[in-house]
Amino acid sequence: MTFERIALGRAVEERTASWYRANGYEVVDRNWRCPEGEVDVVAVRRRDRLVVFCEVKARRSARFGSAAEAVGRDKQARLRRLAAAWLAGHRTGAASIRFDVAAWDGGRFEVVEGAF
Repeated sequence: MTFERIALGRAVEERTASWYRANGYEVVDRNWRCPEGEVDVVAVRRRDRLVVFCEVKARRSARFGSAAEAVGRDKQARLRRLAAAWLAGHRTGAASIRFDVAAWDGGRFEVVEGAF
């Protein structure tokens, strides 16, 4: 992975965290790792005890499909397992959870809430 791609990924993760904060969430974890993988962003909305696990994807363009489309079945299953591991190690009092995808496609940013 090139330095440019790493820098883009970090910038999009920061933008994602800012989006959650601006929309009433507390970002409680970023780049959380365990032996099975990594969760990019974990955010909590305290008022209704919602925990959000967000996969961040970035592409310089949508020429070969959108960044959000890159989160396929295998990645979704892995993120569900990672969420279970994260929840087992953190006392959040979660009433519900949600899986989002934050996508950057060559200048276009969006957060797909409840992506899967």
